[in-house]
Amino acid sequence: MDKSDSLGLRSFLSILEKKGQMVRIKKEVSPLYEAAAIMKKFDRGPALFFEKISSSDFPLVSGVCSTKERICLAIDTTLDDLHEKISSSITNPISPEIVKNASFKESSEKPRLSRFPIMKHYEKDAGRYITAGVVFAKNIETKTQNASIHRLLLLDDNHLAIRVVEGRHLHRCLQLLKQIGKPLEVAIAIGIHPAVSLAAACQVPYGMDEMGMANSILKGALKVSKCEDVDLSVPANSEIVLEGRFMMDREEEEFMTDVLNTYDHPRMQPVIEVTNILHRKDPIYQGLLPAGSEHRLLMSLPVGIKLFEGVKNTVPATKAVHLTDGGCNWLHAVIQIKKTHEGEPKNAILSAFASHPSLKLAIVVDDDIDPEDIQSVEFALATRFQGDRGLIVVQNVKGSSLDPSSDQDNLLTTKVGIDATMSLFKRKEKFEIAKIPGEDSIDVKDYLT
Repeated sequence: MDKSDSLGLRSFLSILEKKGQMVRIKKEVSPLYEAAAIMKKFDRGPALFFEKISSSDFPLVSGVCSTKERICLAIDTTLDDLHEKISSSITNPISPEIVKNASFKESSEKPRLSRFPIMKHYEKDAGRYITAGVVFAKNIETKTQNASIHRLLLLDDNHLAIRVVEGRHLHRCLQLLKQIGKPLEVAIAIGIHPAVSLAAACQVPYGMDEMGMANSILKGALKVSKCEDVDLSVPANSEIVLEGRFMMDREEEEFMTDVLNTYDHPRMQPVIEVTNILHRKDPIYQGLLPAGSEHRLLMSLPVGIKLFEGVKNTVPATKAVHLTDGGCNWLHAVIQIKKTHEGEPKNAILSAFASHPSLKLAIVVDDDIDPEDIQSVEFALATRFQGDRGLIVVQNVKGSSLDPSSDQDNLLTTKVGIDATMSLFKRKEKFEIAKIPGEDSIDVKDYLT
């Protein structure tokens, strides 16, 4: 491994391969549905390295960040310390070193996006989408860079339609320059270290450079380098960098499958004109499966931490918050508390809705209930919840634009909170989960002949 590749995508892929956590697909695969179908079959499993994608000059990798364990491996931490490491990196960012030499500058060419294995994932998607690109742009108000992950619809060899969520930081960067009639420059990095993906997925304070967070996660080892055609810096070990600008007078309709595994509704969105492509001589293209475990984990992990901290600030007895798989790791949460007062569950519910506006259902359980075990949570609902006093319904509040059951035009939804905790007005013994002494030490193999 070349020293210059340290803390890049390919250095991490090498680690995964040595640990048996990456599978190479040697058979030629189509970027139209077939690659996505294979990703779906391997979801939550190993990372996939597609050596040959038809009609493309480059290999494709996916599933790099599809498990918490893999993210922990990438950023040198444990599951127990993951929350703290991410939170600390946000509060203690470190500006990365700027270097002249960068892997992504090995080759430069005129835009021909069709060379890359850009996939069409689902039947009714608007087209082929870049899904793992980190978009860099400058904020003229804060004089800092912003980095965030956005889906990018391939229009032709040098144009992409980009989904820019209203109210987020990139949207603000774009609006500020529109007000003075100037185009917003962008750089799109594809094929990056998991720490960069994680930082770009986080909702950090306004004006903060996410690369400071990524560098903090990597203990000051991240290096960035200036692009050639735009005044932006991106990770020096990026595999591919697309340079370009937002077009001020063009929008295109785009829609694709999002994190809920349903088709997002069509919207007119801005268009980026790609003016130059920089890449390694043998670049690895990176993609992720929309609504797959990698997509959901990158979205939910940072939000889950934010949600936990928001609830704990209101209810210090909060022990854990889990965004459930059944709720698409986005719309439903189970909150575990060590209850000392009857009002705490309701406070926790209202705080959860405020901390994560997309949240639609919040269930509060006691500290003897495992929030990640649906059977345990249902047990709490069955034995500790009463609808006439434990149910909270909040109507006509801001919700997720993705939820097809909501008022998507006005972003309004109804939220439900459930207090599934033991009543403090009854004896605790009534709710005690029965135990068999010595059960945990029993190994059934000792009793089979």
